[in-house]
Amino acid sequence: ENDPNNTFTVEYAKSNRSTCHGCDTSIDKDTLRLSRKNYTSKRSRRYGSTHEWYHVDCFNHMKKDLGFFGNAESFVFLIDFISEIILFFCFYLKFFGFVDSNNEDQVELKEKFGTSTSSKQKRKGARINDESTKEKQAKIEDTTLETLNEQEETRLKKEQCELLWTYKDNLRKEILNNVLKDLLEFNGQKPVSGESNLIDAVTDCMAFGALEPCPECNGFLVFNYTNYRCTGNITEWTKCFYSTQLPKRKSFEIPDKIKETYNMLPDYDPKLPLNDYSVALVGRLSKKTSTLQKQIEHLGGTIVTTIDNTVDVIISTQDEVQKGNKIIQNAQTFEIHIVPEQFLDDIVNGRPSIVMEKLKLSTLGILPHIRKQQTHEKKKIKRKSSNTFKSVGRSKQFIPEKVTMKLKDGAAVDPDSGLEETCHVLKDSETGGIFTAVLCMGRTGTTFSSKKIDEYDDQSEAIDAFHRIFFDKTGNQWTDQETFKKLPNKHYPLEIDYGQHGDNDQIQKMLNDPNSKNCSHLPQSVQDLIRLIFNVKTMEETLLSFEIDLTKIGSTNKTSIVDATNRFYTLIPHNFGLKKPIILDNIDLIQSKTQMIDNLLEIEIAYSMLKGSIDEKDEHPIDVHYKKLKCVIEPVDKNTEEFKRIEQYMINTHASIHNTYTLKLKELFKIIREGEDDRFQKWKKLKNHQLLWHGSRITNFAGILSQGLCIATPEAPMTGYMFGKGVYFADMASKSANYCLPKRETPEGLMLLCEVALGNTYDCYKTTNLSAETLPAGTQSTKGCGQTIPDPKQHYYTDDGGLIPMGRGVNAKIPHSSLLYNEYIVYNTEQIKIKYLLRIEFNYKD
Repeated sequence: ENDPNNTFTVEYAKSNRSTCHGCDTSIDKDTLRLSRKNYTSKRSRRYGSTHEWYHVDCFNHMKKDLGFFGNAESFVFLIDFISEIILFFCFYLKFFGFVDSNNEDQVELKEKFGTSTSSKQKRKGARINDESTKEKQAKIEDTTLETLNEQEETRLKKEQCELLWTYKDNLRKEILNNVLKDLLEFNGQKPVSGESNLIDAVTDCMAFGALEPCPECNGFLVFNYTNYRCTGNITEWTKCFYSTQLPKRKSFEIPDKIKETYNMLPDYDPKLPLNDYSVALVGRLSKKTSTLQKQIEHLGGTIVTTIDNTVDVIISTQDEVQKGNKIIQNAQTFEIHIVPEQFLDDIVNGRPSIVMEKLKLSTLGILPHIRKQQTHEKKKIKRKSSNTFKSVGRSKQFIPEKVTMKLKDGAAVDPDSGLEETCHVLKDSETGGIFTAVLCMGRTGTTFSSKKIDEYDDQSEAIDAFHRIFFDKTGNQWTDQETFKKLPNKHYPLEIDYGQHGDNDQIQKMLNDPNSKNCSHLPQSVQDLIRLIFNVKTMEETLLSFEIDLTKIGSTNKTSIVDATNRFYTLIPHNFGLKKPIILDNIDLIQSKTQMIDNLLEIEIAYSMLKGSIDEKDEHPIDVHYKKLKCVIEPVDKNTEEFKRIEQYMINTHASIHNTYTLKLKELFKIIREGEDDRFQKWKKLKNHQLLWHGSRITNFAGILSQGLCIATPEAPMTGYMFGKGVYFADMASKSANYCLPKRETPEGLMLLCEVALGNTYDCYKTTNLSAETLPAGTQSTKGCGQTIPDPKQHYYTDDGGLIPMGRGVNAKIPHSSLLYNEYIVYNTEQIKIKYLLRIEFNYKD
């Protein structure tokens, strides 16, 4: 039988009927399952606590959210609710049923949750002033003194526990819930619901003082299993991460009207001797640090470990003051009173300021209230002498006026915000008389969801219902979308195309329809190329490689990184399933997402062309797409000298380290882009023209052919560009081929050969950040000099003087270079003329 006092339970599933609360799938009979008891749901309040079952892996993934901080055998459990009890009462509870599971499953639980290394855990209070504690423990202490310290600590524990339960029992018996709410509101505490939560919160305040707001965001603090955490928001996109075991407090005040009504409250005196005092401990004291901490907190004070002008008093010894170490010097600089341990005993029956002056160990201290008044006056003068500026909110920089997204169903939300609902409106029928408003709830990127469907006889009622849902989820009116403002803990709307996948199927069918009434006039090889470039399936596979959520995709501190990450994942939904999104906190991740954005922009160009071709009825879809590329594409005969020369160039410049595949030239096309030749003319007289390689994903070529090769925008991070933001080329074919990013399942790619007007190159041998403005005078491009180069003896020169570096790779005899192969970078796209497009096949070696 399950003991109702055990919050966490492990057992074998008795049937197939239970459902995992983590992944929302069934738990098979006779498989190991874990549960946490729910005491707060409607069913639990009506019938008693209920089990919430989880798969072992799901529980392990969510254990922190579930409040499980222990191991397979045991965990620290807090008596009821008060954080200070962590310092006094910690005991161990086993996973109920752990010993009943078989040895193999016990091993699995131990591997996932760990085992207890000792029967006794270090108390939380011992973490305060840890260095001095360790130093103290390293020395042999007097046995009698140790015994007295433990007795004093036990006495303090008992007194405080009795006080807590006295408050709690009296509140439950005498005070109504609405009065408890009024008390919290009067003292500026977070509103809570439920009798148990209200009693817990008020008891905490009465025993230790009302909680000050979060120092980072000014939000409410609440107790959460092992510490106090903030419930506020750093920005409208991101929750505050602040948490502490020693929050700052203030007096808990009770209005006179409430005192007059209830018997227990007149006896409550919030004015503890050290109320609002910050106390620091310095040096080796006669009592344990943990014992002194309990005594200080019992008197209303707070232990701190940093010496600054916010510290009210320091407890130390005369020996420490005479030594004059750095900590004591800092204290004297801030004019903080230094007193002996006797101070804590004497203030019980005397005013702290009087006792402080009487017992002070240094003449340099000033009473706390006088120091605070002086500081306040200084700040007041400073404020009057300075101008105030109102800065534009950080959030405004991130919110675009419009986000082009393609979305099958639902809107995107912050995947890690806890607000994992999406909202839809469906019009049931244009002929019937029933209208429905649907609220679909689930996490972005998963198939687990639940729906609430409300039916209405009148269309206006259904629309009103949607407007109410929209306001509830976003905090904005549907009619005010032009002035939409993102609010904390609320959703952000994205523009949606509900017909995306149907359109994709229609487009693909049109491209591949051999029975189209309009025949294409293009050569077959060009038709096949157009189908390849505009292949919707390839676009979707590209997005999947970035973990983009295809069902939701559309057209310098930790907090700010998480905030930016939340915004990014909200505006560009990813499919992480039940996993937490990856925080974008390192250069490699940011560079990969930058590349992803570049690819999204290219795919958006291709997709826009596809969508615009659906309504074209007079021409074959392939011909329509071809015209939108704004270039002439001519196939080159495989038997010509031109084809064979390019093929040989590709074979000769295959680098030796790229040995996992070989390349085969399937098709070669001449490219004449609209207007490109005219733009290239002014660079024609520049010397040093070379025919160089450039590789990219297939999905990028609709954008490349229609708009040309582009340089990264100024907003893009510099990360990942060895020689600054420019267009990069290579003289080794396989180096560029790697940027095609093919798959073994679809081993095909596209590459360009471009005539590049290099002029005088600025030769570099290591990473150098350059641009058109910072190139040395007299140079027009950058050359990253590699250790392997095409053999100059096999160079080929075209009739107009252009160089094709088609020799096999040889040692360049440049030992100090950090590059394996040459790279060429231009910072003006007018120096580029696309000459050839190669359709290549990757033959992977086993």
